[in-house]
Amino acid sequence: MWQEEVRKNVRYNFAVNIIDAAFYGIGALGLASFVTIIPLFLNELNAPTALIGLIGSFHAIGWQLPQLFTASRVTRMRRYKPFVMWATLHERWPFIGLAIISFMLPTLGNQVAMPLTVLMVIIFSLGGGFAGTAWQSMIGKIMPKDRIGTFYGTQSGMANLFGAGSAIAAGFILERLGFPNGYTICFVIGAVALFISMGFLGSTREPEHELEVVPEKANLGWNKMLAILREDRNFRWFLLARMVSQFGIVALSFYTIYAVKHFGLAEQTAGVLTGVLLLSKTVAGPLLGWVGDRWGHRSVLVAGAVIMSAAAGLALVAPGIGWFYIIFALSGFADATLWTVTISFTQNFGTISEKPLYIGLANTLTGPITLLAPAIGGLLADGIGFGSTFTMSVMAGLAAAYLLQYVVRDPNSMAQTSGQPVVAVGD
Repeated sequence: MWQEEVRKNVRYNFAVNIIDAAFYGIGALGLASFVTIIPLFLNELNAPTALIGLIGSFHAIGWQLPQLFTASRVTRMRRYKPFVMWATLHERWPFIGLAIISFMLPTLGNQVAMPLTVLMVIIFSLGGGFAGTAWQSMIGKIMPKDRIGTFYGTQSGMANLFGAGSAIAAGFILERLGFPNGYTICFVIGAVALFISMGFLGSTREPEHELEVVPEKANLGWNKMLAILREDRNFRWFLLARMVSQFGIVALSFYTIYAVKHFGLAEQTAGVLTGVLLLSKTVAGPLLGWVGDRWGHRSVLVAGAVIMSAAAGLALVAPGIGWFYIIFALSGFADATLWTVTISFTQNFGTISEKPLYIGLANTLTGPITLLAPAIGGLLADGIGFGSTFTMSVMAGLAAAYLLQYVVRDPNSMAQTSGQPVVAVGD
């Protein structure tokens, strides 16, 4: 049975995929970060501020939206890795493109380099999104259920840790070499790190699994996805809780500018606060994943939603800049739940053939809210004041906690209560 081969390779697969995350963090989160380095590069190209602000949204939407459209195809796979490797190639080569754009900038000029840079970001984001459903299905297959939270948490922690370190290195490179040579070096080294990451991902040992049935398009395609939404009431409540939580975490996007406007936050202090946030996420990822594996991921999601509200509530009443160290630390823990624990809990829905459909639905249907929530938060901040944005986050966090605690149920517990066997991929 393929499950026996999975059990024999758990430690190996855990190790190579964590190393994959570390090198991915060096490239995509540090040296060629879509949060800092690429926006700074676009700023040097005199890109409009609105366009620069969309870069982070491009990444989030590119990751979430395509997953539903690959779900039906993924259900027909006996091995997920070949598709993951094909799709993730398009998540890597755009960084070579960025290096070429930067190197050729004197010839290309800003007006040509700007749209080409945005195009590379879009391809990179969509590459991750098209790989996403198959990759999550592969991880759910090769990791036992009592370790999957620990895996996602450790993976996230390593990516953030190495990303933070390489971001510091990127700062020194840009300071020494300037524009555009510094960016060329950052993009080149970042691309190398991402292809090393891909090598470790490709060394994952994934056996073929048996298909539960020979799926027909009518059974495991769009009709089945509509049936899941229509018939699985618990999953619908989970989707609602995920969407509400996006409004809960939105305050994080406004803490820095609020502190600048109200407390005169200095750039150096802003950098320290960013470090606090990354360190908090680095610690929170493995810790929350481990706790979720032992006491249930739903309980950790509830705690994360409460922490979201606590951070936004503190921002509402903070009398000075010193309180923002606590606010950013709490936000790191809350933000970690949105990746580590949410992705782990989603793995509990469905059988091995249905799991890609649940993953695709959970990510794609949340995508528009991921884009809408910050826009609403910004409109409230501009029209009424930051207090209204933070209040929205407090209320949304508490609402998400209520839904997760009193309405959403753990699918594993439901199966055990009903006497039905729990289908555990990787068990």
